[in-house]
Amino acid sequence: MWNLYDQLIATVPVDIEVKDCLAGLHWFLVRSLGVGVAMRPLEGAGDLHNAGRLRSMKLRDLAAGVKSWNAYEAAMGLAAINSAINAPEMMRRNWGSRLNESCDEDVFTSLREQMRGKRVAVIGHFQGLERLADLCRLSILERRPQAGDLPDWASEYILNDQDIVIMTASALINKTMPRLLALSQGAQIVVAGPSTPMHPLLFDHGIHVLGGLLVEDDSNVWHTVAEGGQKELFSAGTRLVSLERA
Repeated sequence: MWNLYDQLIATVPVDIEVKDCLAGLHWFLVRSLGVGVAMRPLEGAGDLHNAGRLRSMKLRDLAAGVKSWNAYEAAMGLAAINSAINAPEMMRRNWGSRLNESCDEDVFTSLREQMRGKRVAVIGHFQGLERLADLCRLSILERRPQAGDLPDWASEYILNDQDIVIMTASALINKTMPRLLALSQGAQIVVAGPSTPMHPLLFDHGIHVLGGLLVEDDSNVWHTVAEGGQKELFSAGTRLVSLERA
């Protein structure tokens, strides 16, 4: 069950230190090779142990927190992983020219025609999903269901009968991703959101598309999150990146 997590942690260079951390109202940030983002958990958080002493930790040690059952520690661990994996230098190394060819749009836009008439399950109530309602046979699974959503535990009954499954990368934080991937193996699987580690190793786990965020202006993103920004993150010197399995 921990294989995916251990592989992600192992991508983090052993000699890199944490330069800074930020726990914002909506996003957690870690600065090392770049700035890594993870969504702040809405439930089961607890405290961040060692708060005030995270700076200058070995980045891989902080990244290992992604396996913690403390949701805040797991989110900060994922942000630490993303500060290495999603740094512009590492993205260029891992993706080469494919990074330049990637369209600057979210996966719901880039996959719109593929979803037409299909059975589509979305895990996590992303903003703007209403635009898909007339396009496909849409099921939305959410831990805190809104009107028309299914509770997330419906995944055991829903995911094995879908054409496309789109899941939030926050499923890494709450430890549901390995099970969700197993349930979705008959579908085209997409992992999306600013928390997504943009590394090709995820394709080895049955994922077909990664939709994440490339932070190009560290300072602007840092100030935006520090001031409580939420959707403002997407216009604060970041670029949406969507990459498909070759």
